[in-house]
Amino acid sequence: MKRVAAFILSVLVVATFVAQSAFAESPKNPRLRMSTTTSTEQTGLLDAILPVFEKETGYRVEVVAVGTGAALKLAQNGDADVVLVHARSLEDAFMAAGWGIERKDVMYNDFVLLGPASDPADVAHSTGIGDAFSRIYATGTPFVSRGDNSGTDVKEKALWKAANLAPKGLAWYREIGQGMAQDITMADQVGGYTISDRGTWFAMMNKVGLKILSQGDKGLLNPYGVIVVNPAKWPSTNIEGAKAFADWITGAEGQSLIAGYKVNGGQCFFLFK
Repeated sequence: MKRVAAFILSVLVVATFVAQSAFAESPKNPRLRMSTTTSTEQTGLLDAILPVFEKETGYRVEVVAVGTGAALKLAQNGDADVVLVHARSLEDAFMAAGWGIERKDVMYNDFVLLGPASDPADVAHSTGIGDAFSRIYATGTPFVSRGDNSGTDVKEKALWKAANLAPKGLAWYREIGQGMAQDITMADQVGGYTISDRGTWFAMMNKVGLKILSQGDKGLLNPYGVIVVNPAKWPSTNIEGAKAFADWITGAEGQSLIAGYKVNGGQCFFLFK
């Protein structure tokens, strides 16, 4: 009986110690608000990596997935502690204005030009993305734009500008103000073209009849960065949680999970070397 009692007591002591240790290591503020781009959500990446981060750190990540411009605006309004986006020009402006205290490279993929298999603008025979856009412009074939100031939208507008073309306002150019999945679906419905990040395309490729018609141009690189919001702007910012996430996603484990994540057999994101 004494041995049983001693055993029970030892179990209770160990359980108490574990509970106390877990409590001691748990964050003071476990709520972490993250604003991010739709591609990180629609590819399923966040579902694959956030549970691991939460289990290891005790933080509970609340995600709002919108276009990059809107994600940064949420942070400016004090509604996000950390940002994960992909529009370097907007990110640099955000940092220059003092809204963020730290930005780190996380990963990259690239953009691809999608279109119908019939390829009415003969984009498949273009010499590069500029030539592809010129062919679409010349034929007036429908082009669906996100039109939401997302990272994809910013890139697309820059590509038109680089080609010295201004499609805005023309009947065949349609700005829908929605996310990447909706954009791809609309392009498929109207038999038109669109620009997509490769990761979201992998998630959507079996749902539509579009295909990749132009890719690999150096102007289509799509880098992602994580930004810690400046607590001097918003004292309520969970700075400890934001830094913990930024360090984790750019650290060995976060990077390994990103590198190993695939959708429909396709590599969605790549690591900087």
